[in-house]
Amino acid sequence: MIPGAIWLTKLIVSHLLTDFVLQPSSWVGERNRKHFTSGKLYLHAFVTATLAYIFIGWRYWLVALVILVTHFFIDVWKSYRPQRIRYFLLDQALHLVVIAGCWFVTFQDWGFWGDLRRRINTDMHSWIVLMAFVFVTTPAGILIGQLTSGWSKKIDDPENSLANAGKWIGILERVIVLVLVILNQYSAIGLVIAAKSILRFNEKDRQEAKTEYVLIGTLLSIGLAILIGLLVKGLA
Repeated sequence: MIPGAIWLTKLIVSHLLTDFVLQPSSWVGERNRKHFTSGKLYLHAFVTATLAYIFIGWRYWLVALVILVTHFFIDVWKSYRPQRIRYFLLDQALHLVVIAGCWFVTFQDWGFWGDLRRRINTDMHSWIVLMAFVFVTTPAGILIGQLTSGWSKKIDDPENSLANAGKWIGILERVIVLVLVILNQYSAIGLVIAAKSILRFNEKDRQEAKTEYVLIGTLLSIGLAILIGLLVKGLA
């Protein structure tokens, strides 16, 4: 019998191959136009189930059948949705939930889940790390926004593009820096700062006030992530 971890990995590899590598864009286009009547939709579902069947073995034919049916209907649902990132992510999440469900039913290990639940409930360090990652997302962004509100009011940005883009850039950079601090990769933080400096400050037409605002926000964001990371390590 295939070990559960390898079995699950094979199914995920199979999904990635069939949904991205082996599915031409013309198939996706036809599916979005014709929906249920698209022959390429049926072919794609068949290829997906067949490759999964080959990867995990003949004894798991029922799993391949479940993947065939669910993959088909998930893709049909996706074909009626607009081409937006939220639907792409939801589509992939549904496929992965099916794969995880097949793995869970096939390799039920209640002892593993019991141990995991006990560790989650009693491991203080894990909760501290989780709290740190939650804080460096939106809460830290709101704090930095309050600290820099005096500069943001002076910026001429009618479309508010700076705030919208800066919100997600800030969250990503703080998460990356926090991970690097926890892993003791301090030198790599310099690469993050350098990369952002090249992308954000290499604009000839940027007004000086906006440049200063972005610089202050960047230093606050990265400095706060480093501080949180050091606190997490100190409490470990």
